[in-house]
Amino acid sequence: MGANSRLTIAAHALAWMGLNERMGGEVATSEQIANSVNTNPVVIRRLLGELREAGLVESRRGAGAGWRLRRAPESISLAEVYRAVEGGPLFALHAAAPNQRCPVGHGIRAALTPVYEDAEAALRAQLGRTSVADVLGESLSAP
Repeated sequence: MGANSRLTIAAHALAWMGLNERMGGEVATSEQIANSVNTNPVVIRRLLGELREAGLVESRRGAGAGWRLRRAPESISLAEVYRAVEGGPLFALHAAAPNQRCPVGHGIRAALTPVYEDAEAALRAQLGRTSVADVLGESLSAP
């Protein structure tokens, strides 16, 4: 099972948009962002649509069309980005109920639920302490 990269792509897009604005760009096109991410512009447009619904970016149509941040990169946390593009829980329990006559099957949900809840709370806390500006700064200083 592969890891989900939606948060990574969204953080990359937002950091690139922050850099673009820092360099005097008014808007960024999905093609420009996709070039940096090395993906298809359709993937970027879908994610930017979710980020727009969350109030993190806005789009401009017509002449000079493109995307821009609604707030400064310092004020956008990765927790907000995570909520916008991931939504659901980080870990899931069985899709179908395990065998309740099995000693492990009977208690597995009760055993794992608090572990998963604590892990997700720790992840959300860390993401809340990290801004898009932090990601941009670390990206620009990488060797």
